Amino acid sequence: MSTSRLPALLSMMIGAFAIGTTEYASVGVLPDIAEDFGVNLARAGLVISGYALGVSFGSPIVAALTGSLSRKTLMLAVMALFVIANAAAALSTNYTFLIIARVVTALPHGIFFGVGAAIAASFVSEDRRASAVAIVFGGLSIAVAAGVPIATVIGQRLGWPMSYWFVAAVGFVSFVAMAATLPRKIDIAPAGSLMDQIKVLGSGRLLMAFGMNFCAWGGTFVAFAYLPSILADITGFSPNGVAWMLALYGVSVIVGNFLGGRVSDKAVVPALALMLGAQAAALLIFTFTAPSMIGSILTLGVLGALMFCNIPGLALYVVQLAMRYRPGSVDIASTINVSAANAGIALGAFIGGTVADSRLGLGATPWVGAIMVGVGLLLTLWSGYLDRREERWNQSEAKPAASEA
Repeated sequence: MSTSRLPALLSMMIGAFAIGTTEYASVGVLPDIAEDFGVNLARAGLVISGYALGVSFGSPIVAALTGSLSRKTLMLAVMALFVIANAAAALSTNYTFLIIARVVTALPHGIFFGVGAAIAASFVSEDRRASAVAIVFGGLSIAVAAGVPIATVIGQRLGWPMSYWFVAAVGFVSFVAMAATLPRKIDIAPAGSLMDQIKVLGSGRLLMAFGMNFCAWGGTFVAFAYLPSILADITGFSPNGVAWMLALYGVSVIVGNFLGGRVSDKAVVPALALMLGAQAAALLIFTFTAPSMIGSILTLGVLGALMFCNIPGLALYVVQLAMRYRPGSVDIASTINVSAANAGIALGAFIGGTVADSRLGLGATPWVGAIMVGVGLLLTLWSGYLDRREERWNQSEAKPAASEA
């Protein structure tokens, strides 16, 4: 990897850190938001699912409307919107305004990660693309490791609005860094129109890959969205203990993200199948270890790594499939893939809240999430089978051509 591109990758990693922190910090301060506005935990969860829905449906539309902008200008514009929207969330005086601010905050998310992944891949040779993407998405994993615990402690000590002020400040740092380091000309195709996005959605293979991302993230968030409540109410951790557990979870996330990039560089689909299978198993095990402090520490250490281990592979696989089936819409496919993940997060948070308020209770959220991740595993295995079948077909077609020559 060229060292001349490393500062640009790191500037985007800071932006990913800010975006990841604002998304996941709401998990840490969710009980405080619920108490401040007088709503139950399930309704407070709209702060998470509302953000995710903003990513799912807003980002593709914004991407289409901004297709004429240069990639550098677009990245700077979405980060500026991100900073302003987080400031608005911090200034919210009622619950409705907070939800609106969170939806607006979400609009840059899909564009940033979709375009950012494409930019990172364009900086390096084909055999290093997953590792380059892992650097950008590393900011997301570091956000879970450091950003979320820091924002949680800030929110607990100084009030939840300060969590969003913290994120806005980090976003501003990223804006300045990207302005200084991103090259003016970036060799990737501009975002397409809404019709181009519909064409991408017309690819069955890409839809299958989007479904893999949807289920992987959705299944995790069935439990993760309510992790502080699980750790406090079921495991018995104090508020400080919950913050430390989120930090432990995040440290394992960092390891998983970079390990996933290395593994996925070699064989994407087999690596994804292995990681999703392990992720479903870890969620199922957490159902039984949640009442134990030691059991929770061990299980969450593994689960955190698995949660982000598949990100580089899922992002790279969508790029590979788009190059094969929709070669003029790689950027769009990457953005839709991020939207699919956040649609899964929205559904997962909703399912988790529904399960928590039902007779099953909070303790059932991990095994319910495992079922959703299991569906993603089945899609991955099926997609891998189709890849192998197509490869055999291409080889059989090539043999007669070679013999005729």
